[in-house]
Amino acid sequence: MEERRVPITLYAEMTPNPNTMKFVANKFLLITDQTVQFESSQEAKGFSPLAEALFAFPFVDAVFISGNFVTVTKTNNVDWDFIVMELREFIREWLAEGKEVLIMMPNPSLAAKSEEKENAIPRKSFAPSEFDAVIIDLLNEYVRPAVENDGGAIDYVGFEEGVVTVELKGSCSGCPSSTATLKGGIESLLKANIEQVHEVVALSN
Repeated sequence: MEERRVPITLYAEMTPNPNTMKFVANKFLLITDQTVQFESSQEAKGFSPLAEALFAFPFVDAVFISGNFVTVTKTNNVDWDFIVMELREFIREWLAEGKEVLIMMPNPSLAAKSEEKENAIPRKSFAPSEFDAVIIDLLNEYVRPAVENDGGAIDYVGFEEGVVTVELKGSCSGCPSSTATLKGGIESLLKANIEQVHEVVALSN
């Protein structure tokens, strides 16, 4: 039986984070606006065959999938010049062969419990606030498109006593310029629209 291949175009794009590269496909990899991030092969197992396969490369440190792109975070001991073509071809072939990208989304509560157990630091929970909907709308309209363009994502976590907490994923996680973006861009936007907002902080890993 002849193998059916899908015509796939995939290009690599630099991001503001020197340790991440965005691989953009001509098809959507996730059919919703959800995003998923894995920081180890163990995390990816049973959820994303593509991410699990990428962790087989010794220089892959994290994998983030959103929309029509995959953002790969590399280790510090190798330059992109030596690995970008190999990764691009691997991902392109994976998609062209019609292999699965994501079987199912990880359960956020289970992921949080696993993280708490490993780090022994419980993740803070936030009570719903009257500003949640407005903050989410502002982030979705003004921040999310730019962040996705850079190969990352931003998730709203909660609001408490004037402080907005967000989680940065993909290329935005650990990016040297993310602090400037957080304070100069996101914080300014929210403070200008909601007088009760005094500060924006990123969730600590």
